[in-house]
Amino acid sequence: MNENPADLAPELCLLIAAVLGLVGGMFLPRTGQWRVAAIGAAGAVAGLAAAGVAATRPDLMAFGSFAVDPVTHVTRIVVLASVPLVLALAAVPVRGHPRESEHYVLILLSALGTIMLGGADDLLVVVAAYLLASIPAYALAGFGKDAPGTEAALKYYLMGAFLGVFLLVGVTLLYGVGGGTAYPQTKAGLAGAPDAVVAAGVVAVLAGLLFKAGAVPGHFWVPDVTQGAPPAVAAFVTTVPKIGAFAALYRFGAEALPDGAGGWPVLVAVLAAATMTLGNLAAFGQDNVRRLLAYSTVSQAGYLLVPVAMAGRTDLAEPAVLYYLGAYAATNLGAFAVVLAVGGTTSRRLYTGLLRTAPGTGLALAVCLLGFVGTPPTAVFAAKVLMFGAAIDGGFGWLAVVAAVNSVASVFYYLRWIVPMCRAPDGPFRPARGASLVAAGAAAFACCSASARASPSRPDARPARPSGQARRFRPAGSGEALQDGDLPGGEPGQAVADHQLLEMGAGAVRLERGGVHVLLDDHEAARVRGVHVRLVAEVARFLPGRRGHPADDVGDGGLLAVPGGPHGLHYVAHDQAL
Repeated sequence: MNENPADLAPELCLLIAAVLGLVGGMFLPRTGQWRVAAIGAAGAVAGLAAAGVAATRPDLMAFGSFAVDPVTHVTRIVVLASVPLVLALAAVPVRGHPRESEHYVLILLSALGTIMLGGADDLLVVVAAYLLASIPAYALAGFGKDAPGTEAALKYYLMGAFLGVFLLVGVTLLYGVGGGTAYPQTKAGLAGAPDAVVAAGVVAVLAGLLFKAGAVPGHFWVPDVTQGAPPAVAAFVTTVPKIGAFAALYRFGAEALPDGAGGWPVLVAVLAAATMTLGNLAAFGQDNVRRLLAYSTVSQAGYLLVPVAMAGRTDLAEPAVLYYLGAYAATNLGAFAVVLAVGGTTSRRLYTGLLRTAPGTGLALAVCLLGFVGTPPTAVFAAKVLMFGAAIDGGFGWLAVVAAVNSVASVFYYLRWIVPMCRAPDGPFRPARGASLVAAGAAAFACCSASARASPSRPDARPARPSGQARRFRPAGSGEALQDGDLPGGEPGQAVADHQLLEMGAGAVRLERGGVHVLLDDHEAARVRGVHVRLVAEVARFLPGRRGHPADDVGDGGLLAVPGGPHGLHYVAHDQAL
């Protein structure tokens, strides 16, 4: 177990900013409370820098219960990048409010809980993170203390508390039959547990996490909170907590459950189809733009559940869910920023002529709405391509068809909002400058990031070695190095007598009772900082006790086994060995 607090530097930056903001707000005059927002933004930016540095390092497990891996890296980066935008959107509406500093601190604390939720590798940490992400959000929903906000906060709290109990029941059941709360222990223990109990525990845990994700059956709070809460709060609660929820859902399905346990793929696939369909159907008749965006977020939750259902079934699942989270966050914040820019108005009629009176703001809104559809060249388009690929590669072609039909159907209600913006305006209009800048930045990012590489974690091409110079590594934990001839046949992919040889991209893995032998050919799977060879489920079952054990050095490098990946193991060869 690694107990270095520096591994949690991004989270600590956010926590320190929240504490400083809470204490500072007690002594600042009412006209100077905006400094707390500046402190929060600075903490988020510092955390973002720390998260970027951490993403260049090998994966690890902090304090035995918090995974620092690609899922956590993306969660950190997307949440920490979203926080300054939300603070900027909230600054003007709450300026001079008696509890202005508390508003900013609540945003920071909920964002911290979201990051912890995405990195949690232990069921108990999931529960704690769920509460930290939820309780500040309940207070934010009712921050205005008006009738719609109070109703929204009450519904939000009651549903969160109710489904939170289900989450606790599910954790209790899985702990009882799995023998532990850490995901590796849970996965090993559930392999021989009664199917009915496992299924009940999985359903209960899903209920709690789907509430945070705003997906069926925990979606009922979304339209009321989006309409009744302040617009900046609506932008926050429909964006940031979802990031941690979907990261937690993916990690739970990939790392805590044996293959097919509790009917995970089918159950989540059905929920995905129901969520996207219900969200789209409910959005068709909406004239209130905030409720329209609310049901839009519900339908987007359905699309995000598709790669979650494929966790452990295809290598496309992880990049699909992670890329979609970043694309969705930028697009949704951009759309809500436009709503704030026009004064938080809720009627579509008041957006008539927006493209003529405020071309930049109108264009940003059009880009974000078409982005929800998945229109090129937006980031959501690339995310949906990955999502369709994950569904097809995972053997759920029917789910890809349902998602495609829903995507086409959603064009109707988005165009009902876009078309009036092209007409002649009813009168002069001047949008709020700050919110317009946020909207323009989010829309630009949603377009530019579409060109970023969104492929699964595959090795980058490297210059070919001269023929016959393929690397041979000794087995992890083995005392003897592999010698030439230890791999009969000599070529990756060639059948090996009395052994099982598995294709791994450009390399090969041979199973043997003494360990795992990895042979990388001339087109070896490599990165600048290491080679990642993902072991398939058969290997994980074959060597269940080798998680986290280092291998002996091989020449000037080594082979290191670290936890991670949908099948529980990653083997990383240091780049010096290549």
